Amino acid sequence: MTFCVENDTEQIFDFDVEKIAVRVIGEALSFEQCPYEAEVNVLLTDSEKIHAMNKEFRGIDSPTDVLSFPNVDYEAPSDFSGLEADSEDYFNPESGELCLGDIVVNVDKVYEQALEYGHSPMREYAFLIAHSMLHLLGYDHMERGEAAVMEAKQEEILKRLGITREA
Repeated sequence: MTFCVENDTEQIFDFDVEKIAVRVIGEALSFEQCPYEAEVNVLLTDSEKIHAMNKEFRGIDSPTDVLSFPNVDYEAPSDFSGLEADSEDYFNPESGELCLGDIVVNVDKVYEQALEYGHSPMREYAFLIAHSMLHLLGYDHMERGEAAVMEAKQEEILKRLGITREA
């Protein structure tokens, strides 16, 4: 797995952001039975910068906690069949890895939501990475049923890693 974390904020966490992201990304890929090695990029940013991204890319004029920029168009969530037919679109020609996309995490919201929900910033960060990974794997939560599926998968991924609300 190729993984890159870039931090364009001045805030720092008291946990290893790369280690947590790698664990969550790896577990999400395993849980969804991804048959490929994958590439994922993570950008840590602040409310001001994610607000601008949210407005530009989604037309929503407010900050959000996380943005996902999937690179793969799935027939159904986590349906990896047929991706090799479009290998030039989805796979890195140098590494052969599946280029899943980019995750942008709002560090300000990590702290704010951790406090609001009564758990650690590490748990909130892991939750946002799990949530975004499911988007990169084709899931969405626009409809009630879709949201329930995503919520159950997010919680199971974190549970498997021992990252609970008490963490």
